[in-house]
Amino acid sequence: MGFKGFQVSFRGSYISGEFRKPSEQHGECINKNPGDFSDEVVRFHYSYSSPGEAVEAAKAAFPAWKKLGIPERSQYLEKFCEAVNRRVEEFAEIIARETGKPMWESHQEVLAMVEEVRTSVADSKKLFSDLAAQKARAEANGAESYRLKPVGVMAVIGSFVSPCEATGAYFASALATGNTVILKPSEKTPFTGQLIAECFDAAGIPKGVFNLVQGEREVGRRLCVSEGVDAVLFTGSYETGTRIKQDTLQQSWKLLVLQMGGKNSSLIWEDADLDGVLRDTLVSAYAFAGQRCTSTSRVIIHEKIVDEFVSKFHQKSKAFSIGNPLTNPFMGPLIDQGSVDRYMKFLGIALREGCEVVMRGKMLDSPALNGNYVTPSICRVKDNSYDAVKKSVYQQNEVMGPNLSVLTTSDLDHAIALTNGTQYGLVSSVYTKDRAVFEKAADELKFGSIHWNRPTILGSPRLPTLGLKKSGNHMPAGSFSPRFCAYPVSSIEGETPIVGNPRQIFPEKI
Repeated sequence: MGFKGFQVSFRGSYISGEFRKPSEQHGECINKNPGDFSDEVVRFHYSYSSPGEAVEAAKAAFPAWKKLGIPERSQYLEKFCEAVNRRVEEFAEIIARETGKPMWESHQEVLAMVEEVRTSVADSKKLFSDLAAQKARAEANGAESYRLKPVGVMAVIGSFVSPCEATGAYFASALATGNTVILKPSEKTPFTGQLIAECFDAAGIPKGVFNLVQGEREVGRRLCVSEGVDAVLFTGSYETGTRIKQDTLQQSWKLLVLQMGGKNSSLIWEDADLDGVLRDTLVSAYAFAGQRCTSTSRVIIHEKIVDEFVSKFHQKSKAFSIGNPLTNPFMGPLIDQGSVDRYMKFLGIALREGCEVVMRGKMLDSPALNGNYVTPSICRVKDNSYDAVKKSVYQQNEVMGPNLSVLTTSDLDHAIALTNGTQYGLVSSVYTKDRAVFEKAADELKFGSIHWNRPTILGSPRLPTLGLKKSGNHMPAGSFSPRFCAYPVSSIEGETPIVGNPRQIFPEKI
């Protein structure tokens, strides 16, 4: 996983089977490596006409693509995976340069995308095989059945946080079930998006089935509101997800799948394996500098072990490496200066709200580190009442940085209430040796994923993932993605008109 210096030239959007640089230039993006400002990753122009061109290409390709069976469609997706596997190191290096994600994390992300794609294809096949079995049972009992139809043109809006993994299940499920796709990657990760398009091109996917549009926010907005787009599958912040919902408010027919932010908690009970908890929390809080939507940002811990936990966690937080992502440290930089400013702002808010700052986060200003580097931070919340948590600006908002808040209690009901006390509901973890404690918490916690003795950042493509409250709109991704990529159409059938009066639905005299 060492730095190899792959050279990538920007090729523009990928529409109808070819890369196109915009004939009209409506804006320019300049991206520098957040871990090394001397490394200008890409400078590119974009056009507001690209979304419309991509929509027309996807609409034109849809009729033929949906008529292919899943086995035929799946072959293209398997060839895509093979193309990605040939370029894993290139993907990882580009992700590291674009996002600041260390090479070990970037490498994991690419492999996770391949697993997501293959799992989504398998889930799609199962969905249609279950349908075939249902139809066979229905035909044996009469003429009531249903068929599944693809939704149409699906826009996948990506995030810099997970430019491969988070989008993989979306576009794979969409394509496997017969939809055509337009991927809009984050303007911060255009090269990662381009590599995905190049792998689809290498797979020989038919023209217009998979498309890529490059650009910033307005390009994404125009794609989302296009009359030709039937669904928007989004991963990103609550603020952006809310704008998408507002912009499409008059398009009631449009399917929206919104996977948004998180304020994730670990509930740590007195009998927990403290060494395991420390390891899990360190990785969950600080991997990708705390910018994952599944990062652990809060710990609700039993008062009997809180002092030991805080002391040991503080020591471990001072010991790991921070550095240039290409040198493969444990933690790299934040994505941009705005994120640095946000991180420092919330540390100030925590202090003003009365938190004890156990470890002060700060910007790293070093000749050896020319980027958006910060140190991790730990804050002990002094007022652990539910009302205080609900009123706390610090406790209610995503910091999107390497920060952990610690709350203390000795009552399980109070611990559960504190865990539920945020506006978000993405992931929570419960650490205890007592299965009954976990089951009680799992029954009462309001999160889309609830883990037992596993970190919040751990996920599986074989499971559904969804966000509650401000984390999403109750549309499960992951293994459930194929279910919203195809809709059921019911049929009551017969070779001849009805004879007699079945179920007394017609008047006797007609």
